[in-house]
Amino acid sequence: MTIKQRIKVLVVDDSLVFRETLVQGLAADSGIQVVGTASDAYEAKEKIIALQPQVLTLDVEMPKLNGIDFLKQLMPQYPLPVVMVSAVSDSVFEALKAGAVDFVTKPDTSIGRSMESLINELIVKIKIASIAKVGSWKHDPKFHEVKNVIQGRPDKLIAIGASTGGTEALSHILQAFPRNMPGTVVVQHMPPVFTRMYAERLNNSCQVEVKEAENGDRVFPGRVLIAPGDFQMKIKRGGESYFIECFKGDKVNGHCPSVDVLFHSVADHAGKNSVGVILTGMGYDGAKGLLEMRKKGSRTLGQDESTSVVYGMPRVAFEIGAVERQVPLGEMAKAIETCVNNL
Repeated sequence: MTIKQRIKVLVVDDSLVFRETLVQGLAADSGIQVVGTASDAYEAKEKIIALQPQVLTLDVEMPKLNGIDFLKQLMPQYPLPVVMVSAVSDSVFEALKAGAVDFVTKPDTSIGRSMESLINELIVKIKIASIAKVGSWKHDPKFHEVKNVIQGRPDKLIAIGASTGGTEALSHILQAFPRNMPGTVVVQHMPPVFTRMYAERLNNSCQVEVKEAENGDRVFPGRVLIAPGDFQMKIKRGGESYFIECFKGDKVNGHCPSVDVLFHSVADHAGKNSVGVILTGMGYDGAKGLLEMRKKGSRTLGQDESTSVVYGMPRVAFEIGAVERQVPLGEMAKAIETCVNNL
């Protein structure tokens, strides 16, 4: 990879030591060129204009103007892919809502987080961010609410998988769900602790109950269970309904939790009584599982390219024949409703 092909990155952090450590770590990767650094939001804005980076790494906590407020000012004027660098805090969800593509967490011994692991994860997420769609997808025209779900059997199930860009996509979909929506199980690629924070955040804004899944949890109408970070999640049949199995397992397709692990279990235990949905994300996790669901009679939906932050997972699923219908994000909740009513 030549210098011209490298991803130009601007590193923004108020700590000189941390900033320089990030620069050294990122510069060691042949696919990244650190074009500059900034210690606060005002310096960052000047550097963005002068250096025209392709990706920004941005600290959440900064003097003068914090990273989230800066992001809210930045995105309407300069819609750049941004990867947030944060301590363990639910403030990252505010950043994602404001337009950040993804986040990494700072070193934290309590969760076994080292500087080396941060650098490695940041390199991967910078590369994903460099191809992400930012700005325009936020203006999805209309989000259609679901109002006419037919009360039916307790064995109806919705399974959703998502990665980069998925936190906001899922939020839009789940906020449209009425209280009587069939039980829903979700894998969103996210580290531990954050999956719990994310579930609690959604629980406060949705009509349905949203919680981080625990081993043995029952799946029932009006409840959404999100796979915990660092655990694989499956569903099992229990009478006329389902329950959750969470377990420590190897990464599948590079992920734990993995969408494929969940979707394969849905194919095995719910089959034609289920709806499978694959949303924005890098890579191919979930594609084979969704194909298996479709073969077993599930209705399957994929987010379309125009509204996906990263059209990776939905693209692969569509190309292998796993997706029955591609749908814009704004119409996804309504499309799920239609599928549910036709099960």
